[in-house]
Amino acid sequence: MMNRRKFLGLGLAALALAPMTKLNATDFRKEKPDAWKAEKPADAIKALYGDIKPEEKSVEIKAPKLAENGGKIPVVVKSDIEAKSVAIFQDANPRSTVAVWTVPEGGIVDYAITMKMKGSGKITAIVEGKDGKFYSKVLPIEVSKGGCGG
Repeated sequence: MMNRRKFLGLGLAALALAPMTKLNATDFRKEKPDAWKAEKPADAIKALYGDIKPEEKSVEIKAPKLAENGGKIPVVVKSDIEAKSVAIFQDANPRSTVAVWTVPEGGIVDYAITMKMKGSGKITAIVEGKDGKFYSKVLPIEVSKGGCGG
């Protein structure tokens, strides 16, 4: 039977030997400010990624087809693509960009956010693959007559 001190000592030694993973997140608001000012998804995507032609495959958006409360819409973006970044845009509010994430090395694209939409519109998800390609999915969302207030 191993005593507690020996067990803790071995645990700390193992932790010290474990490779440290460096997180390298990009501050997209600072580096790509025009993406956060754009009113249309196409303009925001161009400001963030340049003139791209994303393929419409391998990206899944989960969100309600009818949002009872436009002020609190749950959205999940999933993909099995080895990705560098994931971005969400919408076309119902004055500013199109909702969120942008840097995907860490070996990370899984399974991001969730609660967003606000003033009315019905479309959500666009863009996944930037490590293969240099871009992938997208567009999902229409209908917001009930309460808008952001529900």
